[in-house]
Amino acid sequence: MAYVGVTWYSAHLEEDNNRSLPPEAAAAYRLVNEGRVPDETALRTLVEHLDALVAPTDFKVQIATLAIGLVSALVCAIIGVYLARRIARPLETLSGAAEVLRSGDFSVRVAASPGTTREVSSLVETFNALATSLEQMEERLRFSNMAVAHELRTPLTVLQGGLQGILDGVFPMDRKVLGDLLLQVEGLARIIEDLRTLSLAIGQKLVMQRQDLDLAEVVETLLSASRPMLEAGGLALETSLRPARISADPTRIRQAVLALMENAARYAASGGSLRCETEQLPDGGALIRVLDRGPGFPEDMDAVAVNPFWRGDASRSRATGGTGLGLSIVQAIATAHGGDLSLRNRPGGGAMVEIHLRAAGEAS
Repeated sequence: MAYVGVTWYSAHLEEDNNRSLPPEAAAAYRLVNEGRVPDETALRTLVEHLDALVAPTDFKVQIATLAIGLVSALVCAIIGVYLARRIARPLETLSGAAEVLRSGDFSVRVAASPGTTREVSSLVETFNALATSLEQMEERLRFSNMAVAHELRTPLTVLQGGLQGILDGVFPMDRKVLGDLLLQVEGLARIIEDLRTLSLAIGQKLVMQRQDLDLAEVVETLLSASRPMLEAGGLALETSLRPARISADPTRIRQAVLALMENAARYAASGGSLRCETEQLPDGGALIRVLDRGPGFPEDMDAVAVNPFWRGDASRSRATGGTGLGLSIVQAIATAHGGDLSLRNRPGGGAMVEIHLRAAGEAS
């Protein structure tokens, strides 16, 4: 800005100086600009007149440079303050919202002001997304804490009442009473182990012993051991176990399949049949598929695999022997192998659960 102003003023002074030249000097000046040489007298007159104008012209240029520089600095300062306030205002709002967020109120959100820069708008969107994630995490944590307390309360109450009854002489200390109390202890141990599995999954330490294995062999061994449980629940087992080689943790795979078998025995016994399949996928991954003809999943099953302690309806309660953590654990095991868990209802009734395991090179 200062350069443009000084250049313009210098050109203006030059025009004024040219207009003030005597006619003889002006003619000589035109001849010089045209590349011709004027006569000696006219040239001497031109030089003398220009020499007389050098000092006042230089002084005027210096004064103009100083004035235009000050005006330019003032204009730049005003523009800088405007831009700084435009950027700082939403940042101050974000800072205040961050303090609210730090205090534990995750419901805070920030609205981007009209005309805000793209970078600040992106920062506001990122902050709001972070606040939303924290709010959802808090809700899940609150629900999980309440669910854990609810799950532990029943067996602990039974244990406390039973032991107190034995001490008071209300219940005899025989094998049946002790066996009932032991069942409650086993239920507590199961809940704790399930919670430990989920904790390991959150810390990405769930899968520790990967090895090359055939899913068909692992699942077949587990199904043989689970057959009495399924038959006791009135389920006829069908299999279609195709070779499916994958690098996976056999212990966790057995844990996931066993959880699906137990879920089917509790909740899908009315269907009368259960089918388990394994297959190799074209991309090198492997698939475990469990199908039943039970009541299937509810319409809002998007929340099924992600909410610990989920149960489909009131009949699916701890009275059936489950903790409600089964599908969450299966999903955690699938995710730990770089895969995923798929849940959907079958045409004609029933549910289909698929554990998709990716090849080791594709798992991330």
